Amino acid sequence: MSMPDVLLPTAHLEIWSDIACPWCYIGKRRFAEALESFDDRDRIEVTWRSYQLSPDTPVGRRVPEVEALVAMKGMPAEQVRQMFAQVSDTAADVGLEIDFDNVVAANTFDAHRLVHLAGDKRDEVLEALFRAHFVDGEVIDDVDVLVKVAAEVGLDPESTRAALDGDDPAGEAAADAVTADLFDARRIGVQGVPFFVANRAVAVSGAQPVDVFRQFLRRAVDDVTVKL
Repeated sequence: MSMPDVLLPTAHLEIWSDIACPWCYIGKRRFAEALESFDDRDRIEVTWRSYQLSPDTPVGRRVPEVEALVAMKGMPAEQVRQMFAQVSDTAADVGLEIDFDNVVAANTFDAHRLVHLAGDKRDEVLEALFRAHFVDGEVIDDVDVLVKVAAEVGLDPESTRAALDGDDPAGEAAADAVTADLFDARRIGVQGVPFFVANRAVAVSGAQPVDVFRQFLRRAVDDVTVKL
């Protein structure tokens, strides 16, 4: 008589990121490559969490990212441009075309709300938001832009607008979810993003190389396996 199949446990990965963070975009691409080539990827469950690097950025301000960072950090514009050029070069290595001359500084709270509203399309929405912000130069704290992004990935534009631009219960629940993510980030000591946590026990920070993410995934799965 054959033995019944053993249902192996799933490792739960939470990823805190901000849509205004280029390293989060790069880290998402590297992590996706690692996950795609990971033998036990069917034992990995990923949850995207919200984080805001600049929560005080005024909605609708529409200031170029270079100008905003100069004002925030007090750095010379040329130094900021050199820093951005290095980031763009790194992004190009993973197939991302970031042009910081087109990037507009934005408050990302509502964009994070959209991610929470997306259900099983969260990953697609997050990818579309990164592209809108860093590649297309869209203003991602503009509701019209967020509705357009939602429609691009197959979400209903009318219900999305209602959730983001009114007192719709779904929109309020999404706002509460973003706030909860931000609170959890503070509680567990997240000080920079992207921040990857497995099973609330193992963590790695930053846009790590693909091999490092593979090792992280292996440790995450092994961690839940030994607890059987």
